[in-house]
Amino acid sequence: MERTSADIKVCIQKLSSCKDLPLPAYMTNSSSGVDLYAAVNDEVKILPGDIELIPTGIKISIPDGYEAQIRPRSGLAAKYGIAVLNSPGTIDADYRGEIKVILINLGRNEVTIKRGNRIAQMVFQKIIRACFTNVEKLEGSDRGTGGFGHTGV
Repeated sequence: MERTSADIKVCIQKLSSCKDLPLPAYMTNSSSGVDLYAAVNDEVKILPGDIELIPTGIKISIPDGYEAQIRPRSGLAAKYGIAVLNSPGTIDADYRGEIKVILINLGRNEVTIKRGNRIAQMVFQKIIRACFTNVEKLEGSDRGTGGFGHTGV
């Protein structure tokens, strides 16, 4: 794939026990995310309502000012009800541990995760940091404190 000036350099390290798994890669030229692979040794069965932490066998180094977001794969969600529990999960630029994905089975049937299954996608985003100012009172707005369906159904 051709690189653009907007690309960032992300260093990746495969764990020694995961040399058989592919590196994350963009599946098409317009893909925004790369697929992450399950680095499980034995099959992991996720019963309806259950949560499992699935290792990916990789560590990454993200440049300062960026994050990686872990998101569900639409096919797993639509076909099996598999979601990323803390979606999107955030990987900060200073984290150097193995990437693991928290999967939840929201479907009606047991789902089996096998080594090499594509379990989630990772998207890189630029970070904007906020500078907070403590004030006595916030400026008003047309909406005010309305929330949680205040505009109707």
